[in-house]
Order: sequence, then C-alpha cells, then structure tokens
Amino acid sequence: MTFDEFKQVATLSMEEICHEIFAEKQASIKIKKEAVAVKNLANIFHAALTLSNERGFQSMSLRALSRTSGLSMGALYSYFTSKEELLEMIQNQGRRLTRKVLSRQIDPQSTPGAMLRDAIRAHLYLTEIMQKWFYFSYMETKNLDKNQQKKSMESELATEQVFVDILEQGLRQHVFHVTDPVLSASVIKAMLQDWDVKRWKYARRQISVDDYADFVIGFVESAILGRNPEPDLPNKSI
Repeated sequence: MTFDEFKQVATLSMEEICHEIFAEKQASIKIKKEAVAVKNLANIFHAALTLSNERGFQSMSLRALSRTSGLSMGALYSYFTSKEELLEMIQNQGRRLTRKVLSRQIDPQSTPGAMLRDAIRAHLYLTEIMQKWFYFSYMETKNLDKNQQKKSMESELATEQVFVDILEQGLRQHVFHVTDPVLSASVIKAMLQDWDVKRWKYARRQISVDDYADFVIGFVESAILGRNPEPDLPNKSI
C-alpha cells in the first residue's frame, strides 16, 4: 500500500473516531445533531493541535482556539467544560485512531515478514497523516498529569508490543534471527519516531515517507532475516 492509498483508509477511521467520541459524550455534548457535532469536534481537535504545536497546550488560550476553529466560546463549551477535558479527548482520539488503523493494516494470517512490513509502513504513514498529534503527544507528555502520563506511556508500549509480537512469531517460525525481540522492537520504534520528530531533516533531503518506509524495511530485514529469509521478501539495497 502506498501513502496515497493509506490516506483514504485513515480519513475514514478519523471520522469513525469522532463519531465514537460523540456517542460516548452525547449526554454532555449540547449539540445533538450528530453530523454537526462530529464536524465541529474534528475542527476543534485540528485547531487545538495546530495551536499547541506552535505555543504549547498549556499556553493555548480558549480565545485563541475560538478564533482558529471559527467557533464561538459558547460553542466550544458545548463540547467540553475545561482544557483538561479537551486534552483528554485529544489524547483519546489519537490513541484510538492509532490502534484502529494498525489493527486494520496488519493481517494476522499473513507471514511474519509481511506483517512486519505492513506494521512499519502503517506506522510511518499514520505519523505522516497525524503528524500534529504525534508531535503534540511527544512534546506534551511531560506537562500531563500523572494519569495522562501513564496512559501515554501505556500507549507507547502497546504500539511497541505490536512489533515485539511479530518478531516473536517470526522467531517461532524460524524466519527471523533476533536475540532480543523487545530491544529490537524498541530500536525499530525509535527509527519510526525519528521520521515524526525530525521530519524537517528528511524534507530537506527530499526523502518522501514512501522512500523512508522502503529504507527502514530494507534495513530491518537485513538485520533480522539472517540466513533463512522468507521467499517472498525482495532484497533491498540500503
């Protein structure tokens, strides 16, 4: 799957998440027309992430959010009662979307090699689409309360566990040669995060997300396939 194809899948998933949030908070959200509420929720999240990445969530005022989102202060309070509640909604949206998209893109019936390639590509494509959210999550974790920090760390480990499980499956099937699946998964995750946190570096070098995905896949395969690569895995030059 290319990045352009992936965007269509992720866009649908984003809409689903906003519908889910509306359904869960329907009792407290004052706007009862679902289509209007979902559209405004997506707009609020986008505006909040834009402002947070510019000046930090703690420094973002609700008046600035009102101007950027195009919604009045009263309209904003129709969806949340405080910045803390908004923060939790934003974090939940990102975590849910990450889980949903990754689970849909990784076929548990395919080979470990195919699962690993799909997981790497899906993670990179997801961070490209959700760049503002991932950067927000990375930069704002230190400013969250203990409960939110715990959820953020659990989300990080859950995503990493996806790669641990795939590597361990490849070990059991004798197609991967990895001495430490947990540490290997951590290194893979660090390579993927480098694209998100230091994207400017790759943009300057005119490296696209597809280029980077191909490179990371080839780099990882060269390290873990050993002497018994899967027949369907192409040799990639790095």
